[in-house]
Amino acid sequence: MSRLRVCVATGSRAEFGLLRTVMRAVRAHPALELKVAAMGSHLLAPAETWREVEREFAVDAIIPMQRTGAERGLPDRLEDAMATGRGMAALARIFAEMEPAWVVVLGDRIEAFAAASAASIGGIGVAHLHGGDRAEGVADEAMRHAITKLAHLHLAATEASAARIVRMGERPEDVRVVGSPAIDGLAGIPALTDGDYEALGAPDTLVLMHPIGRSDEQERRAVESVLRGAGGGRLLALAPNHDAGRGGVAAALAASGVRVVEHLERGLFVGLLRRVAERGGALVGNSSAGLIEAAAIRPALAVVNVGDRQAGRERAGNVIDCAEDEGGVREALARARTLRPGNLEHPYGDGRAGERAAAALAEGPAGARLRKRCAY
Repeated sequence: MSRLRVCVATGSRAEFGLLRTVMRAVRAHPALELKVAAMGSHLLAPAETWREVEREFAVDAIIPMQRTGAERGLPDRLEDAMATGRGMAALARIFAEMEPAWVVVLGDRIEAFAAASAASIGGIGVAHLHGGDRAEGVADEAMRHAITKLAHLHLAATEASAARIVRMGERPEDVRVVGSPAIDGLAGIPALTDGDYEALGAPDTLVLMHPIGRSDEQERRAVESVLRGAGGGRLLALAPNHDAGRGGVAAALAASGVRVVEHLERGLFVGLLRRVAERGGALVGNSSAGLIEAAAIRPALAVVNVGDRQAGRERAGNVIDCAEDEGGVREALARARTLRPGNLEHPYGDGRAGERAAAALAEGPAGARLRKRCAY
């Protein structure tokens, strides 16, 4: 029996960290054949994180989308629209040659939207992970729900997200609660060694602020306030995603004198979260990692969730929310340092999302599924 060809489209370091266990499960499944498309911000310097993808998986297609520096002729958000169009056009040709049965995407970024659009318009099955979530402060949030309407198989992270997908008019039989692949394998990732931790400055506070689509100046001012509020300990900042407004976040980090790490591979990142949690430290920022991975490690890591980027996303008892201002961050961080979250219950599954996703894909994109109908 021929295997179903599954193309996993990955466009950023963050969602590749989540997609990795799905890709492993697809590669290991006897009824499936894995193909990989690396695209978008993976290709951007200095991190060029597509090389991390290539170290574990054969990369079958590389799709440039974003432009940088002098090549950019439009404001950030409109340049994202141009990049999306470039990605869709290139992917249409790639899918014509690759002939996948499924295209798998995760989340809400422009890379996922480009891949889902090219596949759905082209009559190819689309499987979407982390649909139905709420992260209402992200400029890309509309794309998450647009991908839901383009998709034929919905691999939801939580029961609440699955219920939202059904309320959007998707057929219940096409919605599976698989859990978040961000939880997969966490138990097997140890805390950083003493040497690796000391090499990063032995931080007790991590700062991870992503832009939310505002102007560079607005993003810069917001991050400056957060950094002032988080001061007083040993800080380590992680570089932001390549989204509109990144320049402002990067400028604030550079001017602050805080040590900045451009990229940590998944094992190092989770190991760092564990080590900071063991020391009673905290994560300050607006990343989903604070609500998902930080709640699932043992012990859980206290988190100061800043601003509205993750508004509406489900969370556990390790999270303290605050506004993007110096005083609010300082007060919330003081409270976070008194938390001892321990082992928390969270809504994101039991660490088997990858294998459940592969099993659902192996059932195949039947013709009836590809004929989208509104079920409400």
